[in-house]
Amino acid sequence: MKQPSTQWQERIAPDEAAFLARVATVIDELQRQKSARFGAGRALHRKQLLAAVGTLEVLDGLPDHARHGLFARPGRHRALVRLSSGAPDRQPNRLPDIRGFALKVLDIQGEGALGGATDHQDFLMINQDRAPANSMREFVDFIEAATPGPLAGIAHLFKAHGPFGGLGRLRLLLSILGRKFRGFAAERFDTVVPVQCGPYAVRVRLKPAGNPPPQGRSKDIAQDMRERLATGPLHWDLELQFFVDEATTPIEDASKPWPDAETPIVTVARLTLPQQGVEAAAAEAEAAKFDPWGGLAAHRPLGEVMRARKAAYQVSQKGRGA
Repeated sequence: MKQPSTQWQERIAPDEAAFLARVATVIDELQRQKSARFGAGRALHRKQLLAAVGTLEVLDGLPDHARHGLFARPGRHRALVRLSSGAPDRQPNRLPDIRGFALKVLDIQGEGALGGATDHQDFLMINQDRAPANSMREFVDFIEAATPGPLAGIAHLFKAHGPFGGLGRLRLLLSILGRKFRGFAAERFDTVVPVQCGPYAVRVRLKPAGNPPPQGRSKDIAQDMRERLATGPLHWDLELQFFVDEATTPIEDASKPWPDAETPIVTVARLTLPQQGVEAAAAEAEAAKFDPWGGLAAHRPLGEVMRARKAAYQVSQKGRGA
């Protein structure tokens, strides 16, 4: 097991300003077309499957390298959760997709990652430990090509990468989208890209903690959560997975998982969603801004993917009037 290191570095390309402007343009066009079809909404993760409120309890006795920002001291905070499907369309829940678990931790105070002060910390996670593209530029190329529809996106893969490269990327995409999803109460979720934890770099993860098995419950992923929350509480452990070196835990390459066996992982908090009806939180979560840059400077997002997401989220929020 390697030790946490503060020797991480970000790489900024000379043309990054122009690239970020292109990201905003591509996301704006995607959102405009999809909102014309489905009504106002987010560019990606448009379909909210369920929302809930709960508490995040930061644990006592954490090691020094974990005690920064939100995790500097033990305490309980109100939490708002939005569960979603990643597609820009509002498609049936049974179709394969990336599933999102957005967590907003409230009742905090500190310097914000975007400047000024903040009263919340957002962590946006998906049911994957890697991104489907080798770079953010490749991802944006695909999103731009696929805006008219998925067949156009597939055609782009073969045009951009040739018959063998295109087939490889299509297989990777299908393997990620098609991986069996056991439900939000049973899966682990990951930020996939890193944020700071004080002077360290970490990926943030949620791991189910003692949730009952799904036997006898609905096969629909949203109804499964409604049934669970109608009968009792659900719990997840919030974990930090620490950067150790560039080869093992790359900052800029989101397509490479960070291996559990070689990285220090610290459980820093417990998320609890108590028994509840979920309709009460639905409007609050749908209107809320869940943003990877929405939070403390101590947890500033890192890497090109996160810098591109800043541009994407800002234009998407503006596009839906958030």
